[in-house]
Amino acid sequence: MDIISILLIVGGLFVFETITSVDNAIINAEVLHTMKPKARRWFLLWGFIIAVFAVRGLLPWLIVWATSPELGLIGAFVSTFSNDPQVAAAIEKSSPIILVGGGTFMIFLFFHWLFMEPKNYGLRGEKFFHTKGVWFFAVASALLAAIVWFALKINPMMAFGAVIGSTAFFITHGFKQNAEQKEKELLSEGFSDTAKIFYLEVIDATFSIDGVLGAFAFTMSVPLILIGNGLGAYVVRKLTIGNIDKIKKYIFLKNGAMYSLLFLGMIMLLDSFGFHIPNWFSPVVTSSIVGYFFWKSKKHNKKDFS
Repeated sequence: MDIISILLIVGGLFVFETITSVDNAIINAEVLHTMKPKARRWFLLWGFIIAVFAVRGLLPWLIVWATSPELGLIGAFVSTFSNDPQVAAAIEKSSPIILVGGGTFMIFLFFHWLFMEPKNYGLRGEKFFHTKGVWFFAVASALLAAIVWFALKINPMMAFGAVIGSTAFFITHGFKQNAEQKEKELLSEGFSDTAKIFYLEVIDATFSIDGVLGAFAFTMSVPLILIGNGLGAYVVRKLTIGNIDKIKKYIFLKNGAMYSLLFLGMIMLLDSFGFHIPNWFSPVVTSSIVGYFFWKSKKHNKKDFS
């Protein structure tokens, strides 16, 4: 892997992690405003360490190891930088399982947002789909059935990976819904700062699943995922401290995040079924989509200001 590819992958991961964590940053900022300065500092420092190393570092490492146990824990971490042909073969064998699971998860996230979640309409058609919310369950079921059907013809473990991806979506979706309700409770009186820190860490871990699974669309390298996602998590923490109100003004950033999820999910599915996607494609697509919706948000803000 040459230096240009590494920089593209890390840059793409950084953009992706940052943009998909905006919702998490907003929740954190709202709750942190109700906490004492000492508790805020504790969360921003140790919460960052936990978020990066315990979640965004440990989880992809465990996923690679679980799908390729013959590599061992150390081998799973450094596998993509190894010159051992047996290691390369093990990664190639296990990657479709990870990719089909992650792709299913990402596409489910997009369609749930498109059909079910309140949003600022950034493209034509979004309002129409939002009024047909019940279609989400039909679309998700049909997609899962199709993915499993085609995966079974290649490898039963790929089909199982797709089911795990859909299961992960519904589990994390439940936690996210609970997080939104819990935020309202945390903003009220009666919770200690320690309890708020605990809940924020759980919420952060839940929201980080999107970034961790989506990272495999960029690379199977755990060190690169750790670096790219870690930089993104750091920026989100900085936004949480002082610039969250400014970020809220870019009303179409969430749209950019969700369309990124759609395209990355499609890339992961195609890759899992043997369609080779170049390493540079995911970072370029992600940056282009996010850049477009960032520009659209700025244009909208200028119109309102004028």
